[in-house]
Amino acid sequence: MIYSLRHRTAYGYARTVDLASHLLHLKPRILPGQRVLSARLTCLPAPDHHTETHDHFGNAATRLFLVAPHTAFEVTAESLVEVDFPEAPPAARSLPWERIAAAGLGAETADFLLPTLFVPLIPEATAYAAVSFPPGRPVLEGLLDLNRRIRQEFTFQAGVTSITTPIAEVLRMRRGVCQDFSQLMLAGLRGLGLPARYVSGYVRTRPPPGQARRRGADQSHAWVSAWIGDEWVQLDPTNGLVVRDEHVVLAWGRDFSDISPVRGVLLGGGAHRLEVNVDLEPATERVA
Repeated sequence: MIYSLRHRTAYGYARTVDLASHLLHLKPRILPGQRVLSARLTCLPAPDHHTETHDHFGNAATRLFLVAPHTAFEVTAESLVEVDFPEAPPAARSLPWERIAAAGLGAETADFLLPTLFVPLIPEATAYAAVSFPPGRPVLEGLLDLNRRIRQEFTFQAGVTSITTPIAEVLRMRRGVCQDFSQLMLAGLRGLGLPARYVSGYVRTRPPPGQARRRGADQSHAWVSAWIGDEWVQLDPTNGLVVRDEHVVLAWGRDFSDISPVRGVLLGGGAHRLEVNVDLEPATERVA
C-alpha cells in the first residue's frame, strides 16, 4: 500500500520570538517493509540554518535555527510512503518469555528495558501485564494476549489524560488515548524484563459509512514494538492489531519525549496556540 502523508503543525505566539531552535521528527523511517518514496519539509518562516541528521535511535531528525523575529511558526511534512510489513512469525513457535527476560541488556535492547520519566516501572503495570505471561508461555502468545486485553479492557477517550498523566492513573480510569495505552504496555513489558520500544507514526482511518472523508481529521498515532528474541514485532494496543499495512512508522524511542514530532527552545514568545492537521490516505484515493 502506498500512502500520501501530510502533517501540518502551526504555532502562534502572544509575543515576538527573538530566537528559536527546533528539533523535528517528521520524516518516516526507511525500514524493511517501509519504503520512503519522497519526503519534504516546508517551514514558515524559512530557517536561517537547517541540518538533516539522525538521532541516537536512528530516526531521521531535522534541526532548525531561526534568528529573525517572528510571531508564528509553521512546518508542513509531506511524504509518499510504501508500506508492507511482513507477517509476524507463528506465535506458538516463539521462545518462552522467560528466555527473553533472562537475556537481560543487549546491544539492540538495552535502551528499551530501562525506566524513563514517562514509562516508570511500577508494580501495578507489571502485575497487569503478568496476567498474559504465565510460566513457559511463548513470548508472542503473551504479547498478542496483552495487546488484545488492553483493546478490550480500556476505553479510548480523548481529553481525559495529558502527556503528564501517570500510568497508574490510566490503569485506574481504564480510559485514555493511544499514547497512554502504549506507555502502559511498555511499562508492563519492561517490568517483566521484556524489551519494548515506543513507536510514533500514523494509522489509516476511514470515514463512517456514507460520509465523506474529512481533510485534516487524522492524527498522529502511537504503538509498541516488542523484542521476541531475534526480531521486533509491532503491536497496536489501541486497536488490538499486529501492524501490517495500515500504519506508517515515523520514529521510535524509549517514550514519547524521545520522538516528539516538533519540540523547541524559544527566546520570547510567551503563551502560544497550537494547531495540528494530519492527512494519511492511499495515494490512489487522494482528495483534491
